[in-house]
Amino acid sequence: MILKREAPPTTVIWSDALLEYRFSETHPMDPVRLDLTVRLARGLGIWERESLTVVEPRLATVDELATVHDRDYIDAVRRVSADPSAPEPLLGLGTEDNPAFGGMHEAAARLAGASILAADAVLEGRSLHAVNFAGGMHHAGRAAAAGFSIYNDAALAIRRLLDGGLERVLYIDVDAHHGDGVERIFWDDPRVLTISLHESGISLFPGTGFANEVGAQPAAGQAVNVALPLGTDDAGWLRAFHAVVPQLAETFSPEAIVSQHGCDGHVRDELTNLRLSVDGQRQNMLDVRDLAERLCGGRWVALGGGGYDAVGVVPRAWAHLLAIASGAPVPLRTPVPQEWLDYVRERYGLEAPVGMSDGVELWWRSWEVGYDPGDAVDRAVLATRKEVFPLYGLDPYFD
Repeated sequence: MILKREAPPTTVIWSDALLEYRFSETHPMDPVRLDLTVRLARGLGIWERESLTVVEPRLATVDELATVHDRDYIDAVRRVSADPSAPEPLLGLGTEDNPAFGGMHEAAARLAGASILAADAVLEGRSLHAVNFAGGMHHAGRAAAAGFSIYNDAALAIRRLLDGGLERVLYIDVDAHHGDGVERIFWDDPRVLTISLHESGISLFPGTGFANEVGAQPAAGQAVNVALPLGTDDAGWLRAFHAVVPQLAETFSPEAIVSQHGCDGHVRDELTNLRLSVDGQRQNMLDVRDLAERLCGGRWVALGGGGYDAVGVVPRAWAHLLAIASGAPVPLRTPVPQEWLDYVRERYGLEAPVGMSDGVELWWRSWEVGYDPGDAVDRAVLATRKEVFPLYGLDPYFD
């Protein structure tokens, strides 16, 4: 007999005000990707599910932002926000990646506040799952903006969970870019395990996230990095995830998971060099959900992140995320609603994919099958396992 999975109560933080996080007309991080995600989720019937509650975001307060950012930096963001003609490039404000714009502080603080609300929903037991797909700004550091990120909402969500009484939080980052800002903020905090799977810094910004970057005492081994070679496809990416993440997660025994689901590793994304499909990204979302169910009573905060094919990839990937979080994954064979396709064509003059799948054959080899020293992905995985697994009493070759 097949038991039906009960739909978990799920909070989604959203309002059109989140579209105000926009650097310029030509910046790669175009908030149209968020609008199209909502429209697609509505067209697929996800938005109206009984298990899903939509909550409007609020601005994070200065005191809340100061739990992970220096107050001098917050003051600088506010100054540049009020007068974009006076950038502070040494703090990453008014650079090519992070152009200054009027209202920048408010837009970034709202995005940060959305992730804090997501953490609150899980922490207070109102939801098992919470999603802020507008979030995932994982590059911002304590005292500087970087990589399209002004305030680090992922770190703020983790901090909220810790301040609310949790003792162990697992952060999983599968964006194509290294989750450097979150890692550094919790570099020496033994309550947080950060695991980032990303394209190697040899070929991609921010140039960090190598296997030997493992954190500092008293948290040595709690920064985990899998630096994958350019061209890694679904099979290699999922093999790497399953060869590293479940083993460390089980040993760490988290009380909640915060995950960042940047979908810029897709083969269509022009800013990265991985070759993933929406099918592979959807499978990874299922894997993270299953870890949360198995290890921490289902407590899961899911964030967005990178993703720069605003029509062909992001809406489908994050609609899958919303569907999985709210208890009923959208089958891969599902067609994209014609109304949504017509809207994209009429509004943007573009032809979008007609299905929720990329039509790939999804498979991967288990690590237990054996290690191939001639395979670049296997070498990356083994480098990480050799650096970190012994610190957890695990064998890098067999566990």
